[in-house]
Amino acid sequence: MSYDVVVIGSGPGGYVCAIKAAQLGLKVAIVEKRATLGGTCLNIGCIPSKAMLHASEVFHEAGHSMAALGVDVGAPKLNLKNMLAHKDATVKANVDGVGFLMKKNKVDVFTGTGKIAGAGKVVVTGDDGKDQSLETKNIVIATGSDVAGIPGVDVAFDEKTIVSSTGALDLTKVPANLVVVGGGVIGLELGSVWQRLGANVTVVEYLDTILAGMDKSVSKQFQKMLEKQGMNFKMGAKVTGVTKAKSGAEVTFEPAKGGDAETLKADIVLVATGRKPYTENLGLEEAGVKLDDRGRVAIDGHWKTNVDGIYAIGDVVVGPMLAHKAEDEGMAVAEIMAGQKGHVNFDVIPSVVYTQPEVASVGKTEEELKAAGVEFTSGKFPFTANGRARAMLATEGFVKIIADKKTDRVLGVHIIGKGAGELIHEAAVLMEFGGSSEDLARTCHAHPTMSEAVREAALATAFGKPIHM
Repeated sequence: MSYDVVVIGSGPGGYVCAIKAAQLGLKVAIVEKRATLGGTCLNIGCIPSKAMLHASEVFHEAGHSMAALGVDVGAPKLNLKNMLAHKDATVKANVDGVGFLMKKNKVDVFTGTGKIAGAGKVVVTGDDGKDQSLETKNIVIATGSDVAGIPGVDVAFDEKTIVSSTGALDLTKVPANLVVVGGGVIGLELGSVWQRLGANVTVVEYLDTILAGMDKSVSKQFQKMLEKQGMNFKMGAKVTGVTKAKSGAEVTFEPAKGGDAETLKADIVLVATGRKPYTENLGLEEAGVKLDDRGRVAIDGHWKTNVDGIYAIGDVVVGPMLAHKAEDEGMAVAEIMAGQKGHVNFDVIPSVVYTQPEVASVGKTEEELKAAGVEFTSGKFPFTANGRARAMLATEGFVKIIADKKTDRVLGVHIIGKGAGELIHEAAVLMEFGGSSEDLARTCHAHPTMSEAVREAALATAFGKPIHM
């Protein structure tokens, strides 16, 4: 069979690339090794985790916040079986939706493991072991990422006691004690799920701050919030062992700067120390496709590899491992293959931590700007001074805006608070058009809304003073 484009991998980057290419008139096929489309994100990552995050937040709110609002429901009872069923139903609806979009856009789907057999040829090996060859003008590698594990430590994942994010979404019982190795987005999100459902959660993190790469003022404040909620932290801790015990598992660690080792016992250990690009068994070496020094597929500024007709996008290439970044790259590459000029603005890619409260960021942090020698001004506004936040008992957190000192162009926005993942896009649109803090400060915002806090932070940045504080 002959195609204009064959996409290997049907995650957000792959399936969006396939749809966009088909919309632009190209004949497209997509190859997926799973029985369902959607990749890690829809099947075992973004989507199921958000279903569990929301459900656990509702459970916690019923037991802690509703009475203050005049809603007496008594002590809530957890039905974990039904909560997991909601998660599974959410996943099914989403993956079925992607399958429908493939049919709607006339994208041929091949189930099996895709391997590049040189420029212009992809071999798909099905579960029955039979091979099928696809001829194509262009190949897009969109194979995503896999669990990274702990550098230098042999971790035997059984997804029952020692689990990755995959197993952490399928626990059939709330663990009394959960140890999370890694204080990044995945560890904090899933740790917060089980903490709200009743687990005693301890996060073991190698660095001295959680959410590495976030603005320091945000990560420090956020850790305090999580500690207030009951989450425990062991910071500056180098994990040297994760082993199964007679009952549960044990995590051994030592201070990163030297000192005596310590061991924590847990019913479940979640290892959430990041992800690595998935490049195995793709035939890259045989096809002559080069990797960079971090094992990612090497690309130029247009996502093209060193081999003509082969492109790569998403987690498997340089840049943040975010589904929406992969989607944008997928659309851009589709446009390039169709003879257009695809583009992604990597300075305006939002990042969200879907805990409660949420943490959201777009653009540069103070630390990055200081390191680059860029002079800036910043303004901050707390949700404690926002009327809508008070009404919803959602006063934790703040909005912080950073702008160029000379031009006032907004360079970064950082939010902790309820709905931060939605609020951040006001800043993203502003930054995409090169807007200033004064532009935002002078834009009328509906009252009362949480978004008024964004405007107040802009007032603090542009004029040195907000109105309502």
